[in-house]
Amino acid sequence: MTRVENLVGDRVLIAVQAVNISRLSTHPVPTVPGTLIVVAGAGPKDSNGAGKSSFIAAITALLGDEQWRFASGAKAVSELLFNAELATGGAGRQWASADHGYIVGVFDTPGGGQTGPEAPAGPVTVWLRVNQEAPHLEIRWTGGVYLASAASEAERVARADEMWLTLPRSAGRRDIVARDLTKVLYGDRVRCVSFLSTSVRSKVATNLLSQPLNEISPERIFEAVAALTGLDAELDQEREARRDEHAKRVRAAQAVARLQEFEAESRTLIDAFDRRDEARVRLADALRCWKGRLARRVADTAARDAALAAELSRHQAAEQAAASAMAEVKAEIATLKDDTLDRRLAEARKELAEAQARAASLTADRAVAENSADELRGQIPALEELRRLADGRAVAAAEAEVAAARQRLNLALKALGVADQEVSGASAALDDAEGGPAAAQLRALAEHGVPASGLLDAIDVAEQARDHAETRALRGWPHEHAVLIDAADLDSAAAALAGLPGSVLVSAAGVTVVGAFEAVATGREARIKAAEQRLNRARDTQEEAAALVRACEDGVAEAARRLEGARAADRLAEIERRLAERRERLTGLTAALAELAPKVAAADREVGALDFRARTRDMEIERLESRRARHDGELAQARAEQQRVGAERAALGLAELVRAFDGEAEGAVEWLAALGEEERPLTAEEWWRAAERHLDRALRDTFPGEDEEMPEELRFLIRERTEPGAGRTAREQATFPGVCTALSSYLRGQEEYERHQRRQIESQLATRQRDLAAAATGAEEAARSTAVHRAALTAAIKARLTRVAEEFERLDLAYGGYGATIEFPVPPAPADPEQRWAWKVVPKWRRGEGQGFVPYNRRANTALMDEKAVKLVCAAAIASSGGGHLCLVLDELGRNLGKEHRREAVALFRRIGETYGITVIGALQDDMEPYAIDACGQYIKLRRSSDAMPYNEPPVIVGHDQHAERVRELAAYVTESRRPADPPA
Repeated sequence: MTRVENLVGDRVLIAVQAVNISRLSTHPVPTVPGTLIVVAGAGPKDSNGAGKSSFIAAITALLGDEQWRFASGAKAVSELLFNAELATGGAGRQWASADHGYIVGVFDTPGGGQTGPEAPAGPVTVWLRVNQEAPHLEIRWTGGVYLASAASEAERVARADEMWLTLPRSAGRRDIVARDLTKVLYGDRVRCVSFLSTSVRSKVATNLLSQPLNEISPERIFEAVAALTGLDAELDQEREARRDEHAKRVRAAQAVARLQEFEAESRTLIDAFDRRDEARVRLADALRCWKGRLARRVADTAARDAALAAELSRHQAAEQAAASAMAEVKAEIATLKDDTLDRRLAEARKELAEAQARAASLTADRAVAENSADELRGQIPALEELRRLADGRAVAAAEAEVAAARQRLNLALKALGVADQEVSGASAALDDAEGGPAAAQLRALAEHGVPASGLLDAIDVAEQARDHAETRALRGWPHEHAVLIDAADLDSAAAALAGLPGSVLVSAAGVTVVGAFEAVATGREARIKAAEQRLNRARDTQEEAAALVRACEDGVAEAARRLEGARAADRLAEIERRLAERRERLTGLTAALAELAPKVAAADREVGALDFRARTRDMEIERLESRRARHDGELAQARAEQQRVGAERAALGLAELVRAFDGEAEGAVEWLAALGEEERPLTAEEWWRAAERHLDRALRDTFPGEDEEMPEELRFLIRERTEPGAGRTAREQATFPGVCTALSSYLRGQEEYERHQRRQIESQLATRQRDLAAAATGAEEAARSTAVHRAALTAAIKARLTRVAEEFERLDLAYGGYGATIEFPVPPAPADPEQRWAWKVVPKWRRGEGQGFVPYNRRANTALMDEKAVKLVCAAAIASSGGGHLCLVLDELGRNLGKEHRREAVALFRRIGETYGITVIGALQDDMEPYAIDACGQYIKLRRSSDAMPYNEPPVIVGHDQHAERVRELAAYVTESRRPADPPA
């Protein structure tokens, strides 16, 4: 069967039906192509839960949106199937989750355009079967309108299964699956780009309309443009190429590591073989040195045995002489050891200690008395200076003078307070007399150029009449606030005093009251003069009171100084009395010390004489003890030497040595005499050290570490000879022949194996070097392939983004802007093979005619940002369409748009869609519905009135399609709900 490609061709989607897809109703939903289609919702509470996101997601899957990952099987599409737990909130148990469902689309050609090469003429219906298990998508199609129609939801679901079975398989004996969907249905053209916010998508692209454009980074803007223009797949291919290159480089590195590891292992083995050859030579040298040791020991032992016999006779004579001298010394020591001198010395020392203790106590008491007297004398000069201030007064008289001075000061301070209060009152009275009660009114009139004078200032009252009752009556309102003005200035004065309510204007025209206010005075000059006199008298009184206060303060200070001097005189008398007592105490202590000194000196002389005699005796005893110890040592040494010599002769083991040499003593001497000049003088220990070195080197060369191949017999002997503790050298010498025999046997058995291993290592080394060369060649080819692919991808991305920039410019100029573009610098490829190649897209536009481009992240009003975001999305969609019809699907349409721009932005989508043949499908939230319903080309509202209902109610659809025949054909099919559909031919 010939493979079908581009089945849909130039047809556009005119209807869609969802069966067992989320909670969507199974009613067919017609769509108007080439305009803005808004999808609203009415759930139990608001638009949430009505299935808007699932509806537009199903359309993107039907139109082959690459974000579903069709090449990987499109497993995410299966998450659109009806889920009973999510649909009913886990409360209902009468519904079951769907294991499969259908997304059915009807495509027709607008205006009789071309169709696909293998597609039937006229409309074509495409069925997508969505399965929970793999394959997750299966595709079939037929000519005409072929939708499931029945009276109820359940019947339409059953009818859909029946109709699927009647459809012919799309690929002969099998169905076309997800990986071939876009190729078979749409060829190489992109038919759908989307921004979806639903959680069922395997990858959610950045939505340029979900937030202000200037808050989106250039990297995320490129991701959004890449999703719209289909660059995601190419970027993934570039990442796969980098992964392949990285994998081949890793394999080459692993080949190098394996070769190096094998070389290291081989070198280790060869070194081990070489060491074992060297060990064989060392073992032979060790056996020869062992024989030299035995020969030297036999010869030396024979000579040593003769010398020890003569030495034993000398030690026996020395023992007898030492025993005789030690007996004489013991008798002299017994005579000198008598305790009479020791008792006399102890009594003398006791008497000396008691006398010295009494003298020390008296000396300490005298030092305390001297310090106390010095402290008292130091206080006398200061107290004598203070005593002169008292002028002979006693403390009581001085205290009485201080109390009297303080009482005079308090009276003076009270008089000063009264004088201060009188000055304040007199000053206030003078200020009041000079200002006058109508001062504020006069100032206000003067500022406005109105001549005036106070009423009370114009009245002079005779001195004898000032206290008259009628005169006192003038000091109230309105007299004190009244001013005299000319009748012609009455209006101006009233306006000037508008801010001073209580003012009274007196003129020839009468009395005018502006307001009312307080305080009165008459006879202004008389009042001022009286106030000045009062103030002068008050100030004189104040100065006299202040002078009296200063004099009283000086008197208090003088009385306080006299009191301090009187108290100093009393303290001075007390100190002189205590000083006299200290002097008497010092005289007595000095006399007692003088009397005790001769007794201490006599006791000290007695102790010195007795101590000298005792030391002399002890020195003699020590000298005799030393002689006795020396004789005792000589005796013990003589006896020990006898034992040593006897033991040494026995330990020589001359007979055993002769037997070990396997010959006679004379034969050992002859073997040594036959040696060269360098080896002949070697001692047995030197022969042993040489043999031990050769054996240790042979063992290390044969078994460099804890080798498990070591024979058990050899391991036991080595463990015994190396065990720590006393006698280790003897154990090493005893096990030396056995170790040499076992090691020689092991080395003979390894010779043939080592020759075979050498040949194997040379062969494998050549093979691994060939593998390394092949891996390095593959890594270089992968690197060149990746570079070529990246260069081609860079050119493709730049070409695609250049077209987006051109469309962005064209749209901006066509719809009220001054021109726009995008910048997209080429970034370096990432070093990490798992990291995506991160490009940046920076939108720019002009803000006025002839101005330069301004980056998108500069401050601008919200309406401008929303408008540019809409144009950029549409430009990317147009650039990805390749000149054919395109469907742009947007979730949360206008969510970020301000209320004042929403209607304009939605209308812009419609105008761009109708101009460029783009079908824009957008899901709305509740607050966008009033703005979009008037500006869209088709309105679809999905409804679900209760949470108890698992499926939606029939949708409400309002739209306009200019192709009348297509509308009538679809409407006639949809309205036929009772007649079953005929199977496809």
